[in-house]
Amino acid sequence: QVQVVESGGGLVQAGGSLRLSCTVSGLSFDDYAMGWFRQAPGKEREGVSCIIWIGDSTYYADSGKGRFTISRDNAKNTLYLQMTSLKPEHTAMYYCAAASDYNPYDMYPRDYSYWGQGTQVTVSS
Repeated sequence: QVQVVESGGGLVQAGGSLRLSCTVSGLSFDDYAMGWFRQAPGKEREGVSCIIWIGDSTYYADSGKGRFTISRDNAKNTLYLQMTSLKPEHTAMYYCAAASDYNPYDMYPRDYSYWGQGTQVTVSS
């Protein structure tokens, strides 16, 4: 049984930082591309960032370029998202997901097979 568990969300003031973590079990972690998505109330789920199996290729949506860093530790089956200079518009539920294929140009929820329950990020102004 595959389990995907996010952690690290919380309430932070604008300009602050958070580090999200995602631990995966039940699959061969280094065979999967991993991604972070977010969903704000009333909006569709959108891709934030993704990383290839061995971590040498990454993709960032415009909202995260220059302020978010995705990384993975395959020895620990863990994915990370370091978020800096946060703004209120970054407020959302953040989800971790696993995909068997890697798309370096965009992120579509339909391409990801396994999902966590999400961790809430709230940025106050």
